[in-house]
Amino acid sequence: MENNNPSTAQESKGLSFVEQLVLEDLQAGKNGGRLNTRFPPEPNGYLHIGHAKAICMDFGIAEKFGGTCNLRFDDTNPVKEDVEYVDSIREDIHWLGFDWGDREYYASDYFPQLFDLAVRLIKEGKAYVDDQTSEEIAAQKGTPTQPGTESPYRNRSVEENLDLFIRMNQGEFEEGARVLRAKIDMANPNMHFRDPIMYRIIKTPHHRTGTTWKVYPMYDFAHGQSDYFEGVTHSICTLEFVVHRPLYEYFVKELADESYCPRQIEFNRLNLTYTVMSKRKLLQLVNEGLVAGWDDPRMPTISGLRRRGFTPRSIRNFIDTIGYTKYEALNSISLLEHAVRDDLNKVATRGMAVINPVKVVITNYPEGQTETVEMDNNPESPEAGTHEMPFSREIYIERDDFMENPPKKFFRLAPDGEVRLKGAYIIKCTGVKKDAEGNIEEIYCTYDPESRSGLPGSQRKVKGTLHWVSATHAIDATARLYDRLFSVENPGAETERDFRELLNPDSLKVVEGIKVEPYLAEIAAPGLPLQFQRIGYFTLDPDSTPGNLIFNRTIALKDSWEKAQK
Repeated sequence: MENNNPSTAQESKGLSFVEQLVLEDLQAGKNGGRLNTRFPPEPNGYLHIGHAKAICMDFGIAEKFGGTCNLRFDDTNPVKEDVEYVDSIREDIHWLGFDWGDREYYASDYFPQLFDLAVRLIKEGKAYVDDQTSEEIAAQKGTPTQPGTESPYRNRSVEENLDLFIRMNQGEFEEGARVLRAKIDMANPNMHFRDPIMYRIIKTPHHRTGTTWKVYPMYDFAHGQSDYFEGVTHSICTLEFVVHRPLYEYFVKELADESYCPRQIEFNRLNLTYTVMSKRKLLQLVNEGLVAGWDDPRMPTISGLRRRGFTPRSIRNFIDTIGYTKYEALNSISLLEHAVRDDLNKVATRGMAVINPVKVVITNYPEGQTETVEMDNNPESPEAGTHEMPFSREIYIERDDFMENPPKKFFRLAPDGEVRLKGAYIIKCTGVKKDAEGNIEEIYCTYDPESRSGLPGSQRKVKGTLHWVSATHAIDATARLYDRLFSVENPGAETERDFRELLNPDSLKVVEGIKVEPYLAEIAAPGLPLQFQRIGYFTLDPDSTPGNLIFNRTIALKDSWEKAQK
């Protein structure tokens, strides 16, 4: 009989260690050969690029091996949760290119089963109600080298614990007055086993269940059981949960048997230079108005990166590049920026825009005349085609592209110097006009009629080529020039200063009155990648209106940051 199953060696080539472990389980026939992962976000904030790494793992591994991936919202703390966050999470996952089909779940779906399990554990003498404050409980936990101290309420009777737990859920007691703890081992070297809290009292209405519940399960109690209720085979999470795994398995085995039991596997989280990933800190930035919202293009949130113009493929390529390991690392943000540039170079439509314009008058070009020149939409992609761009007697160039007294090897425009206008003619500077303060108002040039690009005489060479736009036809717009949000490489490691003091004061520069060629203004749309030639990659901001175009700079053409820091 022909064997259509590839060997382990063949199949495992190039796999991450997580994929290798999953493959081994599948080949061993565990869980009946099923593969079901899950992505379990808390709906208490917007997802960031660190979550994107988890999304790519959870959904990607299911796709790779023919399994399924659930989306399960870990909605066990109504104080911090909001439907806005649920909607944003759905949008972010879809934008990255993944879908969960009809497998959208919530931890709150399992509140009845979790409550019943807690009651069962109480009846079996495995859980008890503790009246101590959170500070008292924490003080009794001990240290990694010293055992904890048992609670004075640890040996309450089953009947009293049941009565108190039911009354906790009926709202009889105030928040913080009592908790339900698992009775395990206060001397266990793993401090998570020292009678962990299973339930606490919260009286804030839940966004799905309203006021049905007054007690809510803790993550360590709810997560593994939710995995079990859904049939999850592999619970893939980040390395900080390694020490939680024994407790995960302890609780799950109250339900599972040898025929099926979820397996937890941990990988390294994504850490980036010049970035903070703490959702608490990101929320602070939003609430204190230090950024314009969760989708501010400087934020590491998926919605912020989307608004800035990052592409899903660039993020996924970056995650593939850094990979998955068993040790923590700080990844250079330059790797992400390289992935973004690499993808945008292939897909961005080219066009002309002038950020800091100065007018050039071509004195020997006929007044009132307009002609069109043909421009490639993307030289990396011939099928992208071309577009026409108007040329007239008066144009705009970048102010920095002209110097009256240039240094050597200045291959831009200078008195008596020649440059080519990209896609058009060679021009020669003949003079300038200045205002009373000596600032240049206009530059005067002549053009060589035989030098138009594409014509036989256009073979004449000059060293400089400039971008430009026709002054008559240019569209006024605003550019938002974004840079890294923090000015230090590892803001999360700073202990001497508050992280807000480390914000980069130049992370956003707003430039009004930029000049954009008509074609770019016509096709621009939020998320559509554009390259302003010689300047950078941009996309239209959703705040734009037909009379007020706002372009976000996704990224510069080259990384000048590292040089500037030296």
